Amino acid sequence: MVRIDVLNDALVSICNAERKGKRQVLLRPSSKVVVKFLTVMMRHGYINEFEIVDDHRSGKIVVFLNGRLNKCGVISPRFDVPIGDIDKWAGNLLPSRQFGFLVFTTSSGILDHEEAKRKHTGGKILGFFY
Repeated sequence: MVRIDVLNDALVSICNAERKGKRQVLLRPSSKVVVKFLTVMMRHGYINEFEIVDDHRSGKIVVFLNGRLNKCGVISPRFDVPIGDIDKWAGNLLPSRQFGFLVFTTSSGILDHEEAKRKHTGGKILGFFY
């Protein structure tokens, strides 16, 4: 069977493992987008760390969880979001203004919504976590 959305599979695995109370989860296959998304999550403290396991195929990622993540998900299709609509999307998807992040792919790389506003760039929405 063909994997349609690697990022969605990874985030669903992380969310399910977090709900079960697991300390770590194995994600496969690996991709650059998944690694960058996990880097944004790690920067904000929602996961502890992750390590990439090279198996000479598609790769695996072991993510170490810390119990802070409530929900994460992918927005599909990847809608274009101009700089002025970031607050509207955040209001629709996030439970509160105080916590949670939207993740965008922009010309400046994969950023969360606060960093995208600081750099004054819009992009395509990848997903969210809180």
